[in-house]
Amino acid sequence: MNEATILVVDDDEKILFAFREVLKKDGYKCIVAKDGEEAVQKTIALTPHVIFMDITMPKLNGLDALQKIREHSPLLPVIIITGYGTMQTAVKAMQQGAFEYLTKPLNIDIVRGVLQRALSSRCTASEEPERTTISADVVDRYELIGTSQLMQDVYKLIGSISTTPNHTSVLILGESGTGKELVARAIHAHSPNASSPFVGINCTVLPESLLESELFGHEKGAFTGAGERKFGKFENAGTGTIFLDEIGNLSLNLQQKLLRVIQEREFERLGGNELVKVEGRFITATNRDIEHEVQNGNFREDLFYRLNVVTVQLPPLRDRMEDVPLLANYFLAKYNRHMKKSVKGFASESIHLLQTYPYPGNVRELENMIERAVMLSNSDVILPEVLKEKSDSTTQKINTVPIISPIFEDSKNNLLRLFEKQFVIDQLRHHHGSVTAAAKTSHMTRQNFQRLMKKYGIHAEEFRG
Repeated sequence: MNEATILVVDDDEKILFAFREVLKKDGYKCIVAKDGEEAVQKTIALTPHVIFMDITMPKLNGLDALQKIREHSPLLPVIIITGYGTMQTAVKAMQQGAFEYLTKPLNIDIVRGVLQRALSSRCTASEEPERTTISADVVDRYELIGTSQLMQDVYKLIGSISTTPNHTSVLILGESGTGKELVARAIHAHSPNASSPFVGINCTVLPESLLESELFGHEKGAFTGAGERKFGKFENAGTGTIFLDEIGNLSLNLQQKLLRVIQEREFERLGGNELVKVEGRFITATNRDIEHEVQNGNFREDLFYRLNVVTVQLPPLRDRMEDVPLLANYFLAKYNRHMKKSVKGFASESIHLLQTYPYPGNVRELENMIERAVMLSNSDVILPEVLKEKSDSTTQKINTVPIISPIFEDSKNNLLRLFEKQFVIDQLRHHHGSVTAAAKTSHMTRQNFQRLMKKYGIHAEEFRG
């Protein structure tokens, strides 16, 4: 019999009832509250061991209640739950000290796992964690779009990273077009140094000699044409962010120099001998398999470990297809504004086309498709004919392997992921969301079928009714 007391805060009676039943079955004591104010009062009066709390509630929302609870009980694990997770709410929740962030509909196994981790954390916590907040006037202009579980995990990581000190380096991995620079800018925008510069450079744009000058700066007379002193990116960033995109393309010579800068947090301008301090955070990104590059001797292992303190892995769009309608409508609104048009939405067949196209170019390709469709559209909605030309016959595209890498194993694994996800979706659609029936027809155990559903963020509820 567990002795832990769990406080569940939600204005939905069905949610409260479900939690009561599950927690009672597992041997916990469950107490409930229906709004943020009641949650704060019961936290002070009853000292629960863990709190599950919704965001959208009357009187006091979950994030404001979390802040008040933090003031009274800084080590109490609070798990935020919400019916519609955005990057902003996930980042704010993690910054304000949430233990975890879950989106509805809730998976009971995941809830149980998070609860166990939360209870274990109480046993190991010995001091109040240092939390850093940002001013309310910092407006995030680089919103990432998506409500899939894969993107929720990215949002939570952004929130956690933005509270760390500047010497914590971040490596962002992902295919071309997945939004790596947006993640870098989001980390910067939510950090305490958001008012400091965000300085970015693409390591593939300039030849090595010019890139070195851009990064380090130079003194007057350092080389032919250096008529005056120039500050480089490292210096211009101040206490802000230094973003090096496509770091995998950096020459071994520059890799060695960058390693020294990160280790020593100082450098010399070209042609100079004055040491200049580096105060900014290093965020790097690449679409290459960087560990494979290390094994082949193309990238320094010691630099890789210096850059890879925290890793953000961005999923390709084909692994979060449930986000496509949301993204499509976001880009539709964007290009309606830019082109002063008033296209109202998408025909149902157009949405089907968008959700079955494999997007080898990821979100960037989707945005280009919508921009083109808005430009060419002469009707109130985006018709399939406008999209079909770009998708080059959707049926043909679906049956074509999207080659994302010259490496055989990478492309083979990509095809396998596409097949697995589409197979699970087709089976659930055929059986109207019945996992048991879908697994039986597939000659799979229910457990293995559910494992695939979890892997691709697929929920049976989407196919019922």
